[in-house]
Amino acid sequence: MEDVLDLFEDVAADSLGYARRWKEETGGRVIGVLPMHFPAELAHAAGALPVILQEDEEPITIGHKSVFNFYCGFNRSLIDQALRGKFSGLDAIMFGDHCVQLLGTADVIRANIPGLPILFNQLCSIIDAEWALAETERTFQQLWKELETLIGRKIDEADVRASIRLFNRDRGLMRRLYDLRRNGQIALSARQMQAVVKSSMVMDKAQHCALLERFLTQKRSEPSAVRSVRVFLSGHLCHAPKLDILDLIETCGGRVVDDDLYHGFRFIFADIDEQAPPVRALADWYLSRNRKVPCPTRAVKGADWEQYLLKAVADCRADGLIVLMAKFCEPHMFFYPEIKEAFERRGVPHLLVETEHEGVALEALKTRLETFMEITRRAVAA
Repeated sequence: MEDVLDLFEDVAADSLGYARRWKEETGGRVIGVLPMHFPAELAHAAGALPVILQEDEEPITIGHKSVFNFYCGFNRSLIDQALRGKFSGLDAIMFGDHCVQLLGTADVIRANIPGLPILFNQLCSIIDAEWALAETERTFQQLWKELETLIGRKIDEADVRASIRLFNRDRGLMRRLYDLRRNGQIALSARQMQAVVKSSMVMDKAQHCALLERFLTQKRSEPSAVRSVRVFLSGHLCHAPKLDILDLIETCGGRVVDDDLYHGFRFIFADIDEQAPPVRALADWYLSRNRKVPCPTRAVKGADWEQYLLKAVADCRADGLIVLMAKFCEPHMFFYPEIKEAFERRGVPHLLVETEHEGVALEALKTRLETFMEITRRAVAA
């Protein structure tokens, strides 16, 4: 099923190109969605194609005049894309506020593309507050109304339920793929797994589901005589890791068996209740996410990222942890010391790799990865 993987990789590599072609073919609206917590199901129910906006590979040029250089690469790339006219095919953007840098990004896009509707909604960050459920329901009700204003008609509750079912189906198929991969029943590189998830952020959901179902019926494991170091990848909360970094991890002897990347398991782990009233179901989905896969931009008592990671690494039988931290990602930087301390206390090998839009020095990283793999092999053998 290499043809399916090739299609996923093509879409992942050019998400706005796919959206442009979809719009030309269907005449429908395309709505950009910002990570991490906004339900694209509502945009889909409005008849639009929701596309999670991606960092692109272009060097940041004219965007420098409108953004601080200590913004993360994802935000700087979004601003640069906006100023280069890359978002001209979008009919609106659903913006959130999960980091302070995104507030500045939203302002820059508003100022430079005044005709592009920005549907900005602020979700509560204290997940276990007494008022969190009611406040989250109000936020999603407001978003629902804003989308109705955008398309000029009511969004039927039955359409939202249908979108929820379709998105749940797509997430479920990808979770099956993850289960097969963890258990060694399917051979997918980190690059390929990212393409599967990233393409789901862009493609028409029915098309993506159909391709996944074909893929799952035929793709099987490829036994290897070499025992690789089983690696759990963590981090990259908003944008996809560079493919050359993923490739290098495997070239140096690692095999990624699980992750909590946004372009990975973090994106697909939680379904939305198909029986509850849609707004309540969306609110419950949002509030439950941090308890299952903790996010450093949300706060809830008893949900510690480091404890989740220790358990996740053990559950997938990984030999070690590699943390991919986007440069200037303040929420991740704040939590990493606790992760580092917890893994050192438990004696689990781990490595921090700081990433940047402009790339990293691969030769230096190769040396660090080779050293990590050797240390991890010795720890497993001890």
